[in-house]
Amino acid sequence: MNIIKKVIIKQVVTQKSKEKIYSNFENHKLRLEQECQQLLFEKRKLQNKSGVSKQDIEQRFQQEINNRKEKIKLIDFKIDQLATLEIGSEIIESEVDALVEVEVGSNWKEIMENQTIVLQDDIVIRIEK
Repeated sequence: MNIIKKVIIKQVVTQKSKEKIYSNFENHKLRLEQECQQLLFEKRKLQNKSGVSKQDIEQRFQQEINNRKEKIKLIDFKIDQLATLEIGSEIIESEVDALVEVEVGSNWKEIMENQTIVLQDDIVIRIEK
């Protein structure tokens, strides 16, 4: 019988990985800023139509814009934290599902032990139990 369990993926911080993470943060931030601009445009367009409550439109769009601005602040914080990370340190990148075979007589404790895959520049360098 096979079961699915979670495996943690860690990344060893290198100059290359730092630049890649920074680039991903900047791209995400840029996309959020563009969404804010698009929402402002849509808001102005809807406010010029008759028969709609300008206050409701203002409130709904402002909430969406504020949500994106909060995400931008979080990304800025993560960028600041990234700058302080030392080369060689390990960060948790993600979590994936792994298929594990379970048979009669298997040691359940060993099967359910936390496992970690450690990557360095997208290459597996070790698997920890």
